Amino acid sequence: MKLYDAVWAPSPRRVRIYLAEKGITVERELVDLRVGEQFGDAYLAVNPRGMVPALQLDDGEVICESAAICRYFEAVQPDPPLFGRTPIEIARVESATRRIEHEGYAAAVYVLRNGNPAFAGRSAAGKWPEMAQIPELAARGMLMWEVFVEALEQSLADRAWVAGEAYSFADITALTTIDFAKAIKLLVPDKARHLKRWHEAASARPSAAA
Repeated sequence: MKLYDAVWAPSPRRVRIYLAEKGITVERELVDLRVGEQFGDAYLAVNPRGMVPALQLDDGEVICESAAICRYFEAVQPDPPLFGRTPIEIARVESATRRIEHEGYAAAVYVLRNGNPAFAGRSAAGKWPEMAQIPELAARGMLMWEVFVEALEQSLADRAWVAGEAYSFADITALTTIDFAKAIKLLVPDKARHLKRWHEAASARPSAAA
């Protein structure tokens, strides 16, 4: 079994944090995104979409998408549970994770891919035909980020973690999203004290350094 990983990208980091929380060790092979290694023939043979992470199982099957990889390991090793244990806990984690992906992470990607000249012609992640940047999407992403941060701040006013009183995959998703966004100057305002408190606690966990 081998995990194809990348150092600075948020999706591979989401898997690394999850594995660290579970205490699971997997052989890793780094894909250098800075030089476009994800678009080389060797990696495209693993994942034709040219995206990381990817998990290659012992029988050769490849699982792509960070959430799917973590779901695989959750089924293999249920404890400690990071996707919830009871039906309502599972639903809460799933709901929170989806909102973070669709509202927070999507906002950051819009800003990065459509506002940074380095991504000219590559406004969609992965192996796609050339796509022009759309400045209006970058502006939309900035607005979405403000709304997302405010909603997350409100939800954390009465709970320790994103999906309730237990740390979960939703917290991993939120942490990787917020740290990724910070790198492109999408910040959490100082007035968001509940979100700041949560971020400090999530960042203090040993897994956050994975």
